[in-house]
Amino acid sequence: DQRREAFQGSEQDVIWLDEEPPLDVYTECLLRTMTNNGMTMLTFTPLMGMSETVLSFLPNGEVHEHSSGSKYVGMATWDDVPHLTKTQKEELWASIPPFQRDARSKGVPQLGAGAIYPVPESELVVPEFPIPEHWKRCFGMDVGWNRTAVVWGATNPDSGVTFLYNEYYRGQAEPILHAEAIKSRGEIPGVIDPASRGRAQTDGQQLLGMYRKHGLDITLANNAVESGLYTVWQLMSESRIKVFASLRNWLNEFRLYRRDEKGRVVKDNDHLMDATRYLVVSGLSRAALPGKASHKQGSMFAMPVVNFFKR
Repeated sequence: DQRREAFQGSEQDVIWLDEEPPLDVYTECLLRTMTNNGMTMLTFTPLMGMSETVLSFLPNGEVHEHSSGSKYVGMATWDDVPHLTKTQKEELWASIPPFQRDARSKGVPQLGAGAIYPVPESELVVPEFPIPEHWKRCFGMDVGWNRTAVVWGATNPDSGVTFLYNEYYRGQAEPILHAEAIKSRGEIPGVIDPASRGRAQTDGQQLLGMYRKHGLDITLANNAVESGLYTVWQLMSESRIKVFASLRNWLNEFRLYRRDEKGRVVKDNDHLMDATRYLVVSGLSRAALPGKASHKQGSMFAMPVVNFFKR
């Protein structure tokens, strides 16, 4: 409460922060222990999600125990608490708001009220499996010189659930290289960002023509942002969108996808999130049975956080 100015200039051997501090307070703590090789420890439930402080330990949003240089990240879950019975855990789980459950029980940072999609990752992610040939598929594509991102979806005709099963994530490459990589996933229709981003890209309509020339079956997506975000969130909440655990880049972006203090979408590392919105709003109506489909998946992803140490 007294902010970092209250202890400027002091020298400390050990500082232990038992609640998550703002980044400026954490940085001041490091400076107070710097001259005598001291230690700073942080132990907290990450209810503020991927905050600046958490991201200083998890730069890519990857949630798992690890050490890097003088930093160490440890985890503690309900399973590490011997005095909690199974019944108590079940009662606590039922009483906790859904968007806080992973944070409270596993130490997985959640975005809380700032999350654009306040859906627990544990309820969204599923193990990958071979997509049946009779499921219709499509893809959404976000373009830019620094990053071009594509996400593929396949819909179960019996349940109506759409599974995001593949991704493409590459920067600083010409359209023909992106097109060849996309076509290698199969002859599948898609929708593209109606406006390009990046200094080396032309306007959306021209870029659309270039990708069509390179053999992609694509049309321009609807770019209504707020209504599109609501549509995606509603389908996620109804368990009508699931995501393969192998979509590493998608999950990294999902964990950081949030609004700022003024309610605006934070436009940073959101390429696959935009591609997902295009896919859901405009692509599902174009979905079709695949041609020469392949199932190239990424690697499996990681898990929780809770204790942070800096020596």
